[in-house]
Amino acid sequence: MTKLDYMAVDVDNHYYEPLDAFTRHLPKEFRQRGVQMLNDGKRTQAVMGGKVNQFVPNPTFDPIIEPGCLDLLFRGEIPEGVDPASLMKVDRLSEHPEYQNRDARVTVLDRQNLETVFMLPTFACGVEEALKHDIPATMASIHAFNLWLDEDWGFDRPDHRIISAPIISLADPAGAVEEVEFALSRGAKMVLVRPAPVPGVNRPRSLGDPLHDPVWARLAEAGVPVGFHLSDSGYLAINALWGGKATFEGFGKKDPLDQILLDDRAIHDTIASMIVHQVFTRHPKLRVASIENGSYFVYRLIKRLKKAANTAPYHFTEDPVEQLKNNVWIAPYYEDDVKLLAATIGVDKVLFGSDWPHGEGLADPTTFTADIPQFPEFSHEDTRKVMRDNALELIGSNVAQESAGR
Repeated sequence: MTKLDYMAVDVDNHYYEPLDAFTRHLPKEFRQRGVQMLNDGKRTQAVMGGKVNQFVPNPTFDPIIEPGCLDLLFRGEIPEGVDPASLMKVDRLSEHPEYQNRDARVTVLDRQNLETVFMLPTFACGVEEALKHDIPATMASIHAFNLWLDEDWGFDRPDHRIISAPIISLADPAGAVEEVEFALSRGAKMVLVRPAPVPGVNRPRSLGDPLHDPVWARLAEAGVPVGFHLSDSGYLAINALWGGKATFEGFGKKDPLDQILLDDRAIHDTIASMIVHQVFTRHPKLRVASIENGSYFVYRLIKRLKKAANTAPYHFTEDPVEQLKNNVWIAPYYEDDVKLLAATIGVDKVLFGSDWPHGEGLADPTTFTADIPQFPEFSHEDTRKVMRDNALELIGSNVAQESAGR
C-alpha cells in the first residue's frame, strides 16, 4: 500500500442511528404506523408497520461490531479450520462517540486522512421495505428521518467534511418532489433512493416510470446525484419462491442459496430500469452512483444491454452501454477487481468506498489502495481519481472547487 500524499474522499461511510432518528420529528398521527422502538425490560426491538423488524436485530447498536473485523470473511481468505463466527468482534457504543456525533467523527476523519465522506444510513436502509404497504406512513417517516439527519449531522456544512445524504422515497410521486425540494433547500449535495421497485397503491413501478420524471428532472437541474446504496430491496421474496425466508434478518446463519439467488440482483435491476426505461435519455445530466453493491453486476448488465439493444433497436434512441458509462459511477467492494472495472467503464467512474465503521468494511479506510494494482497498471494519477477526484466530480459545484487545492 502506498501512503497517499493527499486527503481521500470516501463515498461509503456510515453512522449508527440513535433510537429517536425516526421518532423525534414524526407526527403524532403516524406514531403507531411508522417506526417504534419498544423495550420489554430486557431488550429494545424495532417495530415497523405493527411488526417486529429484524433488519437490525439490536437497534440500540450496543454492543457494536468492530470496524473491519469481517475482512477475511468477505475476501474469502478465512484460514482452514477457523469458524467464521469467531471473526466477529464487538465493542461498547459508548467508547465510540464518532459513530453518532458529527464533531467526534470529524476528528476521526483527520486521523484517517479523509477530507470528505458521504455519510449514509445503517438502520434506515430497512425502513422503506417494512412500510411499503402504508405509503403515507412511509413518506411521513422518511421526512421525519431527514429532519433528524439534517439536525444531527447536516446535509452539508461549510467545511464540506461530511456530506449526509437524505432519503427520497418515490412511493408518493408528488410527495417525493416535495422531499427533494426540502432536501435542496437545506443544502443536500446527494440523495439516496432505494435500489428497488417503487411501491404503488395498485402495483409496483419501475424507477423509469415517467411518474418519477419530476424528481429526476429537479435533481439533474440542481446537479445533485442519486446514490443507490445496498438496502432491503424486497428481493427476499425471491428466496421465498425457493422455500427460503421472505424477510431480512441482519445476523445469524442463513441458507447459502439466499446469497446465490440475490447477490447483486437488486442493483443490476435498478440500473437496468433507469437505462432501459429511458431515464438518462430524458434527463441526460442526471448522475447516479452505486454504493456498497459491488461491481460484478456491471459486466452482466452490459452483456444484457447489448443484447436488448440488438433485439429491440426500435426501443433505444441512444446506446444503452454508453449511457451506463456516462451517467453511472460505481463504488466497487475492496475485494473486487478494480482494474477490470476501470477498463470496462472508465477510471473516471470508479469510486472509493470503505463502508467504515461496519464490520464488513475496512478497519482503515485508505488501505483500499492495497487492492488497486499500482503503476504501471494503475498510475498515481488514476489512483488519485479513484481515491478522491471522481467523488468530487460526482457531487460537483462548490465542493469540488473549494477542495481543488487541498
